[in-house]
Amino acid sequence: MGSMMSDHGMNWVDWIFVGIPILLVVLGAMKSQKYVKGVADFLSAGRVAGRYVVSVASGEAGLGLISVVAILEMYYKSGFAISFWSSLTAPVGLVLGLVGFCTYRFRETKAMTMGQYFEIRYSKALRVVAGVIQSISGIVNYAIFPAVGARFLIYFLDLPAYLYIGKLPISMMAVCMFCFLGLALFIACMGGQVTIMVTDCVQGLLSYPMYVVIVGYIFYRFSWNDEMLPALLARAPGESFLNPYDCQNLRDFNVFYTMCGIIGMFTNRMSWGGTSGYNGAAKSAHEAKMGGLLGTWRGGLGTMIWILLAIAVFTFLNHKDFAKEAQSIRRQLAYKTLDDVAHEKQFDAAKKQLKQRYDAIPVRTQFSTTYADHKAWETENADPYKIETRKVLENIDGGKKVAQTFDTIYGQMLAPLTIREMLPPYGITGIFCALMIFLMISTDTTYMHSWGTILVQDFVVPLRKKAFTPKEQINALRWSITGVCLFAFFFSLFFAQIDYILMFFAITGAIWSGAGIVITGGLYWKKGTTAGAFAALLSAAILALVGILVQQTWAEHIYPWLEATGRVESWKAAFWNLSKPFHPWVQWEMTKEKFPINSTEIGFIGQLLAMILYVVVSLLTCKEDFNMDRMLHRGKYSEGNAAVEEKKPFVFKDFFNKNILGIDSQYTKGDKVLAWSVFIYSFFYSFFLLFVAVLAWDWFGRNGWFGLSKWDKEMWGMYFFVKNLAVVGIIGIVTTVWFSIGGTRDLFRLFKDLEEKEADELDDGRVVGNMSVADAAKMKEVEEQEADKK
Repeated sequence: MGSMMSDHGMNWVDWIFVGIPILLVVLGAMKSQKYVKGVADFLSAGRVAGRYVVSVASGEAGLGLISVVAILEMYYKSGFAISFWSSLTAPVGLVLGLVGFCTYRFRETKAMTMGQYFEIRYSKALRVVAGVIQSISGIVNYAIFPAVGARFLIYFLDLPAYLYIGKLPISMMAVCMFCFLGLALFIACMGGQVTIMVTDCVQGLLSYPMYVVIVGYIFYRFSWNDEMLPALLARAPGESFLNPYDCQNLRDFNVFYTMCGIIGMFTNRMSWGGTSGYNGAAKSAHEAKMGGLLGTWRGGLGTMIWILLAIAVFTFLNHKDFAKEAQSIRRQLAYKTLDDVAHEKQFDAAKKQLKQRYDAIPVRTQFSTTYADHKAWETENADPYKIETRKVLENIDGGKKVAQTFDTIYGQMLAPLTIREMLPPYGITGIFCALMIFLMISTDTTYMHSWGTILVQDFVVPLRKKAFTPKEQINALRWSITGVCLFAFFFSLFFAQIDYILMFFAITGAIWSGAGIVITGGLYWKKGTTAGAFAALLSAAILALVGILVQQTWAEHIYPWLEATGRVESWKAAFWNLSKPFHPWVQWEMTKEKFPINSTEIGFIGQLLAMILYVVVSLLTCKEDFNMDRMLHRGKYSEGNAAVEEKKPFVFKDFFNKNILGIDSQYTKGDKVLAWSVFIYSFFYSFFLLFVAVLAWDWFGRNGWFGLSKWDKEMWGMYFFVKNLAVVGIIGIVTTVWFSIGGTRDLFRLFKDLEEKEADELDDGRVVGNMSVADAAKMKEVEEQEADKK
């Protein structure tokens, strides 16, 4: 379709498309504030949310603007071939979702935070220590969110790096973060999880038609066969973006990264606390389970849009039809990133020199379709702006760290600036901007609330001798949320990011990576002990903190020390030999720029260590089995009918429905249809048809059986288009209507249920004798009655 540049900037029509949706979100927050009557409302929205509100709102909160930047960054570097192997997650995720693995039992505990669950299951000491570890992990992990989000908008809207009041420079990053963090803080503090859930749901509902517009324009703007596919296929051997059998030379985001994700479905189940307010927000364990199942269908266009945008960005920057536009984008980005990260006076001369070099870089004219090896591909495709920048900055005192930061920010902001050039004004640019602001606000509100409440609920509340009044506790929660907001503001302002976003997530999340086995073991294994839990949490946290320290000091201190002491070659050989059994997926190749073990690998080692220690230490220290029925409100502790079910003869259909589909007596006909639809889509379509059958076809073709041939790269291109764009697009159109209706209905039901709900002042997160204070009186009465019968 040829080259076409959009007008830069937003016009008045675009700003209308930004302003009106944000106004609706703020009005939703103000309307819902009045329904907050107690601590449980502030923490868990009163536990009265329906399945569609839970699904839509948690989905919006779970995908932040930083996640979009991270996804685009990953796809641009490593493509989509490894996603084929992610199909292995389909049957695993299917079973976990259908049976409500962990989520169902956690909701049965009635815990409002993970720390409260830890005290119920283990001890107060573990709750406090876990609260500290989780807070450090979560707050540091979240603390770069505002920087990445603000920088995205600065680059997308082409705002200057600094504003000047007279001669006083004021960072535009600080201004943007102040505005959007301020709005998020206002929403989070007004009504806690109630206002957050309502605004997240409103944003989610408004986003559905916006996705349709953006996806429609991208398909109109680019040709799949003439532009997108040729750009994706022009790769070196072993680095394919589409062929899963030809991606073994990819580093960081490779098959090992995918396998860690699959293992993490078990080891990290429910461990991440960024959206902890949603864990106990559903009106029942069954509604929470149904909300999770709806998540299979919720994605639709909301998942497809980022894949499509990543392809469009890659095409715009690497296809010959857009060579001039790509050159202009890279030059603009280099100028802007340099001003962003090298603003000290010591870099003034280098900046002047670099900008002269930038202007001398010619437009790329060679676009090969095949390459002999990686060196040939790199020679043609290496970014000259990054190369020139590193050459100059590394020769200046303190320039190595700045050069690393330049590489990181340049890579992250390549997509936002490219998208700005691709989208037309008068509506579509404004719609995209509104979507990005939605994603930033929803994540900020949810994460500030989660980490702020964890600090109070799992550190202050257990150690406080006198219980808070409800008003005092809500005020304490608001102050804690404000503290998280301030920390994120200043951390984002001064922290120099040197790794991929997803790698930063992995290493900071690794601090808390021991929690997954502690949560799962506590919910399903009666022999899990406090000592085992401590061993798992502390071992993973210490390993991750050491990893962060080494990564941050490698280029400036550790590697120079190795050079000065003559240890480079011996360490290089040691790292390489340790990783040799796992080549080509894990290759610990030591360079002066980066520590050889990446963040995902450090996190995986931490999880493995935590798992071993939890099991071994628990078996060594378990003296008495834990009372699981009391924790889960089952049997004699049940609030409803506690009758014991009669044993029935084995029937495969009943076994399959209960243990595979998770169907029980609470399922309506609609619930059963939902469960079967998820099973058919996830197992038969996603796993069997799109994975197993394709593997078999390709294997038969490689061996010349049944007249089939091995899939070439064009076949993999067609497979990718059908699987990730065509089918998902059709599903997305249906789910847009479906979830818009269901979400709107459940949102009004939420208001009604909140209004009718009566506050329980004892339901504030305190625990006594491994029981919630709100449940303690009833539990003791049940146990006394049981004792009298005996």
